Amino acid sequence: MALLIVIIAFICFIIADMLIRKYLEKHKAKKAREEREKILQVSLNLDFTHEAKTLKRAEVENPKARILAVDDEPVILDSFRKILVLDGYSVDTVETGQEALGLVQKHHYDFVFTDLKMPHMSGEDVCKSVKHLRPDIDVIIITGYASVESAVETMKYGAMDYVQKPFTEEELTEMVKKFVVKRHDRIQKQIKPKVHITHLSYKDDPKSTEFFIPGGVFISEGHCWCAVNQDGTVKMGIDDFAKKLLGKIEDIEMPNLGMIVTKGQTLFNVKAGGKTFHFKSPLSGKVSKINSDLKEDFEALDITPYEKNWICTVDADNLDTELPELKIGNTAVNYYQEQIDKAQEILKEKLVQSGKLKEDDKANVLQYGVLSELTNLEMDEFAEKFFV
Repeated sequence: MALLIVIIAFICFIIADMLIRKYLEKHKAKKAREEREKILQVSLNLDFTHEAKTLKRAEVENPKARILAVDDEPVILDSFRKILVLDGYSVDTVETGQEALGLVQKHHYDFVFTDLKMPHMSGEDVCKSVKHLRPDIDVIIITGYASVESAVETMKYGAMDYVQKPFTEEELTEMVKKFVVKRHDRIQKQIKPKVHITHLSYKDDPKSTEFFIPGGVFISEGHCWCAVNQDGTVKMGIDDFAKKLLGKIEDIEMPNLGMIVTKGQTLFNVKAGGKTFHFKSPLSGKVSKINSDLKEDFEALDITPYEKNWICTVDADNLDTELPELKIGNTAVNYYQEQIDKAQEILKEKLVQSGKLKEDDKANVLQYGVLSELTNLEMDEFAEKFFV
């Protein structure tokens, strides 16, 4: 009976906690909307004509994105501004393309939304000019149903996408949300990968463009990691560089217990993208343990390929002579950076040759699971250069 009371009390606590959280979230959203409504009202009375004759500006705290909208129809701009400001965006609006171009040279916007059909300066010309002046700003075309083909045509001049009018509040907010995600993904691909030495062994985002090396971990030239235990044994596994490029791990062929391995000999095999990759032992010794828990959950490697996700433990024979040949600290970081630059160059060449990437594309090609984009022969060639 007492146990039943405890269970009921626990369930009630969970339900109460969920209801309180839901109430607080709803209250927070309501308060934010009220503040944005005030911002909208105040913005209508502010004078920004010193910047642009028809400029109206509504800025919110911590905006999801900064948007500049240009359309020769004030009613469209009023609707656009109201919907997006209430949804958490900072919005500037002007009625001519010339004003928009003046503003993009003075302010940092994430997006320019431009009507396609306007007098004096068309949306196509606005798009071309914005991408020339500020290629970092994404352009979205606002168009009527009859002009969809023309809107699509502007995408060859750099427009990200288009919005059809008339639009409902829900349609506009959903589309803009998708544009923000698309922009974020594009920016992440263009960011040069960074290498961090960290006391943390896990990653919030396994598909991020950053590479991690926990402090105190040794890295081999074949992208295995080693951590020396207090009893002198050494845990080994694949490092973050190898894991990220391989992507989803399908299987790992563990070494046999008691196997005598020499440095440079194949220690374990990793299957990813339908291909098996051979990883060489960084040290000589006898395999004393294998991580059977890892065999049951390869997805754990997406959280971290280090620490508890080791593949095997080796009783090393020649630690004094072989360990100094591995890389640690800043030496490991410098090695990673060299490998990143080299891999970028090789993978970009292969992806361009296969038509999966344009020659002038500046995207970071070191994405999660990128090796699966290569042919079997190309994967073999890559492994020979990096996993030896």
